[in-house]
Amino acid sequence: MTSEQQPTPTHGPDSDGSPPTDDPTAIDDPTAIDGRDDTGAIDGRDDTDDTDGPDAAGKPSPTGGGMLRRMAIDTRPLRHASFRRLWLGQGVSFIGFQVTSVAVPVQVYDMTGSSFWVGVLGLVNLVPLIVFGLWGGAVADHMDRRRLLLVSSCVTWASTLILLVQALAGLDSLGLIMAVVALQAVGFAVSSPTRSAIIPRLIDRPLVSAANTLNFTVSMVGGLAGPLFAGVILAHGGYAAAYGLDALLFTVGLYAAMRLPAIPPLGDVAGAPGVRAVLDGLRYLGTQPVLMMSFLVDIIAMGVAMPRALFPELADTRFGGGGAVGWLFASIAIGAVIGGLISGWIGRVRRQGVALMVSIVVWGLAVAAAGLAHQLWLAVALLALGGGADLVSAVFRQTMLQTYAPDEMRGRLQGVFTVVVAGGPRLGDLRAGATASVVGATASWVGGGIACAVLVVIASLAVPAFLRYDTRTATSA
Repeated sequence: MTSEQQPTPTHGPDSDGSPPTDDPTAIDDPTAIDGRDDTGAIDGRDDTDDTDGPDAAGKPSPTGGGMLRRMAIDTRPLRHASFRRLWLGQGVSFIGFQVTSVAVPVQVYDMTGSSFWVGVLGLVNLVPLIVFGLWGGAVADHMDRRRLLLVSSCVTWASTLILLVQALAGLDSLGLIMAVVALQAVGFAVSSPTRSAIIPRLIDRPLVSAANTLNFTVSMVGGLAGPLFAGVILAHGGYAAAYGLDALLFTVGLYAAMRLPAIPPLGDVAGAPGVRAVLDGLRYLGTQPVLMMSFLVDIIAMGVAMPRALFPELADTRFGGGGAVGWLFASIAIGAVIGGLISGWIGRVRRQGVALMVSIVVWGLAVAAAGLAHQLWLAVALLALGGGADLVSAVFRQTMLQTYAPDEMRGRLQGVFTVVVAGGPRLGDLRAGATASVVGATASWVGGGIACAVLVVIASLAVPAFLRYDTRTATSA
């Protein structure tokens, strides 16, 4: 959500050595965190001084001034060494991840000549994401999050190495690729909620919105650079080169995870990270209608409107092949990066339920219009508009969750968030591919965007509390 309109607490310990008392994740016993990072910070927070930036209320300082400062992305969270390393590692490794995300569906389409099988990749991803996303979030609430991030990241890295080996060996096995994609989804499903749950432990609450904007923006930079690299690499180096680049870049993310301080649970944790813990998180979520709606509208946005599974076919049949597929895969990220760079206004939006609905309507209509475009540049421009709207909605949803949820529930709810955010597009892949096999690619693409815009308005009107949501008065149910 937005930055709190109150003085920003010091990021290091108070003079008596205790954590800041106005930090919602502060602990009564400093020894509960069993280590400091290389800056001497407790709980992963760095001893930094934010006095040279905007004031704590999120307004520009008198000397900063001007519309440009108010619109520019807030970079204050990068002053914290642990967050900065995690952010950089995520950004670099995500470039490689996106290269693989393009290479796999292109390889499957090359092997089968069918958008249906490209859509099936979405289902293969979705099942592990649901199961291990929920379970991984529960585990993140019961153990050291740094250790869990390392283990799950290694699973993802191993799956990329297997893809590299199968490409070098020229196996062309659809079953093997599907199995490896499922394994990769397991690693991602555990590491993603764990990484997100770490963020509020590294920085103070007023900067969580800015940190999330930075994270989504750097991810979109990877989403932009990765597909463009993939288009060039696949045209000149083949699938092995694409998977090899992913494996190499992923080592930066592993290094960032290793440099994190220990982040064990705050206080005593009851029970075990099993089915009961997952159900406890879901029961808590069921008492929060605004959070529930934030998940539902994202499922509508991604599951109904995402046209990604149609990109290989349309690039081949409408836009002349070649590097067109790379531009299509990169287009949404182009808009998201631009949106992130001019995101300074996001933290000042109070009626975030309305803003979330509007941003998803813009996303759906932009996708629908792109499906009617017959010039590549126009399709890319319209999808970029949708990408900018999606970035705005993502920041609102993530920050709402991180500031609403108590630390002991944060991992589990981030697991649900991962299932929705990562699973929604894969559900959209399945929908787009299956629908295209019946009514054609254009009807599947355009119809999905229009249906998204209509459904999100209907769903929002059905829950007035969502549209009334205001950060100045909001409290969890």
